[in-house]
Amino acid sequence: MDELWAHLVKVQPDPSPWVALVSALAALAIVSFRTPWHLSRGLITIAHEGGHALMALLTRRKLEGIRLHSDTSGVTLTRGRPTGPGMVLTALAGYLAPSLLGLAAAWLTEQGRITLLIWSVLLFLVCMLLLIRNMYGALILLATGGAVFALSMYAPKDVQQAVALAAVWFLLFGGVRPIIELQRKRRLRQARDSDADQLARLTILPGGFYVFFFLLVACASVVAGAYLMYPL
Repeated sequence: MDELWAHLVKVQPDPSPWVALVSALAALAIVSFRTPWHLSRGLITIAHEGGHALMALLTRRKLEGIRLHSDTSGVTLTRGRPTGPGMVLTALAGYLAPSLLGLAAAWLTEQGRITLLIWSVLLFLVCMLLLIRNMYGALILLATGGAVFALSMYAPKDVQQAVALAAVWFLLFGGVRPIIELQRKRRLRQARDSDADQLARLTILPGGFYVFFFLLVACASVVAGAYLMYPL
């Protein structure tokens, strides 16, 4: 056990600055362009629904399961009081989760804990798999987990480092775009049951306030994550 822990927390040397730059540009390109974003957006949905699920557990709501759909949408099913702090916090957590997970991952990267980061992602995916309630969701989690496991077992350390950096940037940048898309849909009245509108019904604040709050946290996470990883 001690040897395993020592392996997990082993500090890797800092990558060269160009690796961080290329990984950031690659992640930004994936998020910015329509086709790669459509193909990868499901990974952000996994983080989004995982945020709902974790907060539901922390606020002692009954977590009934998670569904991930092929159109990159998802839903987390909980049971409990339809109002109150637990419901509000659970609804808040979804859009904040990718950015905050990216920020935590940026901190681990800055500390050189790449192996710990990779295995933390694997643990997160396993926990999600235990909660999934549809076949597509199970398949996408198995595929993602298999890719992460193969990376940890067979890829050289420098490749692991480069992929980890790109994944961190992807979470940070990818946390912003869904919020912009959400506001666009709300403007067209196509998202009446969005997290922001649910929060508006649960509290005295309008849905637009929550969209602004989500975006503020996401942008602050990008800045803080970039600061942590510089000059990585």
